[in-house]
Amino acid sequence: MVPVILSGGSGTRLWPLSRAGFPKQFLSFDGTFSLFQLAVKRLCAISMDGVRIADPVIVANEEHRFIIQDQLKAIGVERFDIIPEPAGRNTAPALTLATLRAAQGEADPLCFAVPADQQIPDQQAFQSAVHAAISATDQFSIMTLGIRPDRPETGFGYIRFVPESGDQPPNASAVSQFVEKPDQTTAEAYVQSGHYLWNSGMFILRAGKWLDALKRFRPDIAEAVVKAWDAHTQDGCFLRPDAALFRQCPSESIDYAVIEPCSAAGDSIGVVPLDAGWSDLGAWNAVWQTGNQDAQRNVCRGDVIALDTTGSLLHSTGRMLAVVGLRDMVVVETPDAVLVAPLEKSQAVKDVVSILQQQQRPEAVTQRQVHRPWGWYMSVDEDSRFKVKRIMVKPGASLSLQMHHHRAEHWIVVKGTAEITCGEQVSLFTENQSTYIPLGMKHRLRNPGTIPLEIIEVQSGSYLGEDDIVRFEDTYGRAK
Repeated sequence: MVPVILSGGSGTRLWPLSRAGFPKQFLSFDGTFSLFQLAVKRLCAISMDGVRIADPVIVANEEHRFIIQDQLKAIGVERFDIIPEPAGRNTAPALTLATLRAAQGEADPLCFAVPADQQIPDQQAFQSAVHAAISATDQFSIMTLGIRPDRPETGFGYIRFVPESGDQPPNASAVSQFVEKPDQTTAEAYVQSGHYLWNSGMFILRAGKWLDALKRFRPDIAEAVVKAWDAHTQDGCFLRPDAALFRQCPSESIDYAVIEPCSAAGDSIGVVPLDAGWSDLGAWNAVWQTGNQDAQRNVCRGDVIALDTTGSLLHSTGRMLAVVGLRDMVVVETPDAVLVAPLEKSQAVKDVVSILQQQQRPEAVTQRQVHRPWGWYMSVDEDSRFKVKRIMVKPGASLSLQMHHHRAEHWIVVKGTAEITCGEQVSLFTENQSTYIPLGMKHRLRNPGTIPLEIIEVQSGSYLGEDDIVRFEDTYGRAK
């Protein structure tokens, strides 16, 4: 069985913590692992007689490929394939890319496709449900996990199932209908009936079955993705479909493209109920519901002082956050933005992101700390003619050989050892030493040591935008 992790979401409802450049699947909400790391660990930990777990296949945004690589290595996963999407085309094309890759290594393997941004605290219940679903794949062409609803929820799709009968595998039921997000009255009726589950977006299916069904119901998607995959190139662990061909692919979800048409056509789809504390963490109220609440029903993270405050989510990433007299609120502090909203209005946070995007403000995309394949940088201060950054370079990593047309740079080493190329000269600098990079000079920063390198960079010039960069050589294959 091939674990397939679909990591293309943007998590706009969890702004300002989640942003396009570092969305919610890469965040940790319990102080340990990110949602993406937890998804990989869950799938790789599946143990079942007769089932071998293959190396995971991750389909993700091109801009996130190095974040994914770092997070996989951080949890000890050394063998994996990452398929960077040249453009977002929803989950059906993404799963198609993964099944085409999976079919290259195995003869029609099972694929277990899951979103990268879900929270499932009860691992034992998850494993039991997966075992039941795998056992039922001989009887059903497609299996899914459905979440037992604990409330009438209007934000999820629902699955209607046929109650178990003697000729069905234990815990597995036939799906009779996939239904769209209901209104409140309909959702209440669904929950009261006991015959509906939430659609989790997790599917177990044969690679060949998926491709056959896609050709049957959406031949346009199948043709476009197959053409793009046939022309793919490989760069280490990155398998890149042809960008121009993939951009011609229509955008569609797994459910709309295949699952719902299969169900309507009478194909055998099975569902196993999952009762494991599942949450899609779709908005801040969901983070509050699943968080560790104190005696006042507050969920606090970071440096927080809460007086006469109840039922609130209070999250600080750095500065002290003090609140007084709040009821059922969410307050999230980051270095460059603060969100304050009633928990009941947390779905509307996506509208704030839409405004930021319309205004082309950087807060919609990046935080102060921006991740790069070589490490990260954080903006500390800036004005029209200067900018101050903290820069961390991982051991053995280096920035590209580059130059700037409009700015000069001063570098001060505060931790570790820096190998600095400036023109034709290569020098080593250690803590408390500094150097100057003139405007227009080719330069490179490298960490030759075994500990992270940290420097303070002071830029000065007439234009300080990140696009004022000309790359001559780059270890990571980024555009020149």
